[in-house]
Amino acid sequence: MNVPVQYRIRPVSPEAHLFEVTLTVREPAKKGQVFQLPAWIPGSYMIREFSRHIIALTASSGSKKIALQKLDKHTWQAAPVKGPLVLSYQVYAYDLSVRGAWLDSQRGFFNGTSVFLMAEGYETSPCEVEILPPEGKHYEDWQVATALPAVDVKKKSAFGRYRAANYDELIDHPVEMGRFERVSFKACGVPHEFVISGRFTADLKRLAKDVKKICEWQIRFFGEPAPFDRYVFMLFAGKDIYGGLEHRASTALMANRDDLPAPGASDITDGYLQLLGLISHEYFHSWNVKRMKPAVFTPYDLTREGHTTLLWAFEGITSYYDDIALVRSGLIDEKRYLGLLAKTLSGVRRGAGRLKQTLVDSSFDAWTKYYRQDENSPNSIVSYYTKGSLAALALDLLIRRDTANAKSLDDVMKALWAKWLADGKGLEEGEWEAVAAQATGLDLAPFFDKALRSTEELPLEDLLATQGITLEWDYAESASDHGSLVEAVKPRPARLTLGVKTAADASGVKLTHVLDGGAAQAAGLSGGDVLIAIDGLKATDLDKALARFAAGDTVRAHAFRRDELIEVALRLTESAKDTCRFIVAEHSGRWIGQAK
Repeated sequence: MNVPVQYRIRPVSPEAHLFEVTLTVREPAKKGQVFQLPAWIPGSYMIREFSRHIIALTASSGSKKIALQKLDKHTWQAAPVKGPLVLSYQVYAYDLSVRGAWLDSQRGFFNGTSVFLMAEGYETSPCEVEILPPEGKHYEDWQVATALPAVDVKKKSAFGRYRAANYDELIDHPVEMGRFERVSFKACGVPHEFVISGRFTADLKRLAKDVKKICEWQIRFFGEPAPFDRYVFMLFAGKDIYGGLEHRASTALMANRDDLPAPGASDITDGYLQLLGLISHEYFHSWNVKRMKPAVFTPYDLTREGHTTLLWAFEGITSYYDDIALVRSGLIDEKRYLGLLAKTLSGVRRGAGRLKQTLVDSSFDAWTKYYRQDENSPNSIVSYYTKGSLAALALDLLIRRDTANAKSLDDVMKALWAKWLADGKGLEEGEWEAVAAQATGLDLAPFFDKALRSTEELPLEDLLATQGITLEWDYAESASDHGSLVEAVKPRPARLTLGVKTAADASGVKLTHVLDGGAAQAAGLSGGDVLIAIDGLKATDLDKALARFAAGDTVRAHAFRRDELIEVALRLTESAKDTCRFIVAEHSGRWIGQAK
């Protein structure tokens, strides 16, 4: 062993979802070596207490068992020893997400934050990890995929030894193992690999071709060379799942299997478009948050919350560019992009939380509000992803307008990247705004005060008009109407609405959220209630049920709250004009497909 810290991990019992980990410290601290597991994972801002999944933790030195003392919820200290110290433990892995660890007889996956205890004092020391396969014939064809640098691995399966420069690098390379399909391509000369697990049928050559376009546009946007030597996409395809988490040279993704491009198909379905947008988002993070990042994240303190007001810039701006990249790389056209933008605008408009929480507060409170949402969240918070992307749009259009299209948000992002290349430092809380002002030569303080530190509406109607786009607010035609491009907004009557968000339920209609000012809230219905009848008839389709009445009518409704039947009187109200319609003039050099 030629490194001070060495790990070994094996799926010891896939049926019981258990990884077995050993950690060897060659020269443990004289006063007793301390070990700690992260409480959260970078990119997902919530304390997750990964240590709760550790089982049967023991320590030894040679043949001697060493006492361990637990210091807090995720920290242990071994008694002093002479010679190497070996820590052994199991990790329960049954978190089907991109954030934790998963293991069953079909697939294994882990982030280092879930499985690798850190040896205090060795945070910056190089380390090695040996990844072993499960035992048994059933697992003979399992393989490994990871962006970790290999030291000595088997040619076909890639099980074996890997090395990281330090603990931070070790936990920033998730590992996929099992049976999967893979497709490779080069983007600007850099090897990329797409690994897909789960049950699916897809045109992987087309997927690689499309994703290559996204990658090459983004690399060239920030400037070659790419900030990594190779890159790995790891996608689990299943049912009713969605998500992604960025890493320095890879990303973990989850998506519906039907969203993958079907063999023989050439169109971009809404599901495939959503997947491409997710891929674009996580890849853009390779620059915007994995390298450029808030100062509070340099270095990460994974034992406690790292509060910053800048998540709107790192997530919201990434959410702006993820779809813009699809246009500029040639995958979708301007109209398809505007359809996505209309949906985002409508979604933000429909939440009363935008009138109560600013973007800087949304960023700062991500730990306790955005990542811990409940039935009242639409009434109390705004997303720094979605409203952040709209603030980025507004800023981009404002810069273009006030510099006669000589500058744009592109110039700000490139200036930020140049700064990071020069000093490698994180951004202090007010520094992002200062760099934007310097890069554009504009006084942007009034815009930032309004967009970030107030709950005023963004001036998007005026700014979009400078691009030949008219934004009007309209009534939704149905619950599935999230906005659209139209030749003209046609007069239509308002729909009746209860002011709720719903989900299917075997008994009726489940109210997932009851919105401020709506009929349901006024009548005393709450999130979690299951509406079973309106005016004596079973509740299944709310639009059809309400179409029989007029605004101001009062109808009886029955619902279950837990196991208790309640009856309320609903005084029906009209919907608000909260649906975005774009009327687009003939092309006049709009910004959508124009990188600066």
